[in-house]
Amino acid sequence: MDNTIFGYTFTDAALLDEALTTPSYRMADGNARDNQRLEFLGDSVLNMLAASCVYKELPDAQEGKLTIARTHMVSTLALCAAAKRENLMPRLKFSKGAQGVSENSKVLADAIEAIFGAAWLDGGIDAAKALFKHLKLSDFSQQGEWSRNPKGDLQIRAQAMEPARNAHYETLSRGGKPHCPDVYCKVSVDGVGSAEATAHSRKAAETAAAEKMLALMDAMGLDEKSLLAARKESKLAKALRAVEGKIKLDS
Repeated sequence: MDNTIFGYTFTDAALLDEALTTPSYRMADGNARDNQRLEFLGDSVLNMLAASCVYKELPDAQEGKLTIARTHMVSTLALCAAAKRENLMPRLKFSKGAQGVSENSKVLADAIEAIFGAAWLDGGIDAAKALFKHLKLSDFSQQGEWSRNPKGDLQIRAQAMEPARNAHYETLSRGGKPHCPDVYCKVSVDGVGSAEATAHSRKAAETAAAEKMLALMDAMGLDEKSLLAARKESKLAKALRAVEGKIKLDS
């Protein structure tokens, strides 16, 4: 097995193998260890590196802007983009019966987090920093496309929910005159609600609907900072349940 990934060579190849093993593979092979434990560790490692990066890059920014920049940097979309650029998919271990995985699947983002966790165990902070630098995740922290695009912000916020979900867009109707059309669009997020808007193009209508959806989520207390805090609490609760379960089995 090639024990080099993202420019870093693992001393313990077994750690990398575990990081690349998806839960579907473990379900087919009960003796295999999937990457969920490493993903839990890597999530914290990645967030620490991202927080350090935005703190240095944005010396005058307050907590809210720093949180948003860090969220962009470690979002599922950012990690999936990195996975696609590095051609990670062929290296992941899936069960033979697993369905096709899309390029924006959270499975890819989880795998990258798991690789960070494995690198931390293998080579400490220097190894994790090497991965972070190689993947160029800092490129996502201040991209105008993210900071000014309601559709991108909505997707990030939906992905920050537990469980992660997507924003779904639908064109409800088209009307108006050929030179000045009216497009009526709807966006929905599972478990949250929906918002609708009309504009002279589908893109503009979707953007306006996304803005309304963000306002709705703000009113519901589903802002980015609150969602990130809730996600961390959920992961901690899962870890505690796993520890409690092990204690019961051992007792």
